[in-house]
Amino acid sequence: MNKLAIRSRGMIVILGAALLIASPLSAQGISGDVVKIGIMNDQTGPYSDNCGPGAVAAARLAVGDFGGALNGKKIELVTADDQNKPDIGVAIALRWLDNEGVDAIVGCSASSIALAVQDIMRNRKKPYLLAGTAGSFFTNDKCSPMTTQWMVDTYAQPKATVKALLAQGVDSWFFLTVDYAFGKVWQADTTNFIKAGGGTVMGSVLHPLNSSDLSSFLLTAQASGAKAIALANSGADFANSIKQAREFGLTQKQLLVPLGLMISQTHGIGLQDLQNVRLTTPFYWDMTADTRAFAKRFSEAANGQILNEAKAATYSAVTHYLKAVAAADTDEGDAVMRRMKSTPIDDFAMKNVSIRADGQVMRPLYVARIKAAAESKYTFDYYEIAGTIAAEDAWRPASESACDLLKSQ
Repeated sequence: MNKLAIRSRGMIVILGAALLIASPLSAQGISGDVVKIGIMNDQTGPYSDNCGPGAVAAARLAVGDFGGALNGKKIELVTADDQNKPDIGVAIALRWLDNEGVDAIVGCSASSIALAVQDIMRNRKKPYLLAGTAGSFFTNDKCSPMTTQWMVDTYAQPKATVKALLAQGVDSWFFLTVDYAFGKVWQADTTNFIKAGGGTVMGSVLHPLNSSDLSSFLLTAQASGAKAIALANSGADFANSIKQAREFGLTQKQLLVPLGLMISQTHGIGLQDLQNVRLTTPFYWDMTADTRAFAKRFSEAANGQILNEAKAATYSAVTHYLKAVAAADTDEGDAVMRRMKSTPIDDFAMKNVSIRADGQVMRPLYVARIKAAAESKYTFDYYEIAGTIAAEDAWRPASESACDLLKSQ
C-alpha cells in the first residue's frame, strides 16, 4: 500500500472517530443507569391539598405500573416541599439537576416558583411537567420547549364560566385576587373575557397568600355592588373566601364565582356552601369506568384521599414521560420531549390527546354543576357534568398566541 493510501485511510479513521464523538449517540441511553423524577410542590402549606403528598402517591402509582423499571433501568422518585417560596424552589431544582441526577421535574408550584424553575429546566434541557401550576403564560409568551402544561390554566378555565354567566345577565364583576403572579394573570385573562363579552369590571382587591382573615377584602367587594365576585385564588385562601363570604351574607345579593376549583376543595368546604356553583374542570373521577377504577386505586394508595384534577394530571404526566423515555431509549431531554409531543396521550383520563408545540396538553374540558347535599348519593358524588368543551374551543388559539414555538411551525 502506498503512502497516499495509508494517509487517506488514516484520515478516514480520524474523521470517523470525530463524527462518533459529535454524534447524538453520546446522548443515548439512561444517564446514571436510573430514570429519576422529582416531584416538587407545597407539601405542608395552604396549597398542599391541591397536590402535596397525594401527587406523590399518584406518581408512585405511575412508576408502579412500569414495574419500577424502564428498559432494565430503575425508576426513582424524589420529592421536595417548595414551601411556596421561589428561592427554596430554585435551590431544590439546582440541587436535583446538578448534584442528584434528576432527569425531569413534575411541578405543582406557585407560578412565581415555576417561572424560575422553568428557566433552569430550559437551560439544562430537562423536561418540566406542570401538573397543577395554572399560569397561562407558560404556554403563551413564557413558553419553553421543555415545559408541558397538563391540567388547566388561567385562560381556559374561566373562559367558559364567564361566557355562561354573561349569557345569564351577570355583567358586572369584582375580583378578589391572591397577590402573586398566578392570581394576577388569572384576573387579567378573566378581565379580557368579561370585557370582550360586554361586561364591566367594577374593581379588585389583592390579598396576601395564606390569609386567614379576608373580612376587609370581602366587605370591599360587597360594597362594589357587582353582580359577581370572582375568586382568583386557590387552596386554603379559596376555602376561607367562601366560608367568610357566607358569614357576611355576600351570597344573598352577589354571586361568588370560583375561577378555578378542585374537587378536593369542594370536599373540604362542603356541598352546603357550594351547592349549584358552576365551574369548568379538566377531570372528574366519576365519568367513566376507567376513571372510577383508577380513583379507587388512588384512594387506597393515598389514605382515602379523593382523586382531584392535579393528582390525576400528575399520574398522566409521569406515565407519558416514562413511555417517551422507553420509546426513545434515552432520558436526554430534547429526545424525550420530541417523543412526548409526537405521541398521543392515552391513559385512564385522556384518550388520543395531543401535546401542542407550545407544550399545551390539548385535552377537553367539562362544564360542571356542584350538587346539593340531598343529591349526593355516595362518597365523593359531588358533580353533575353538564357539557363538554372541545380542546380547540377551550385553549388559547394558536392565532392569539405569543409563543414562538407555535409561530415557527
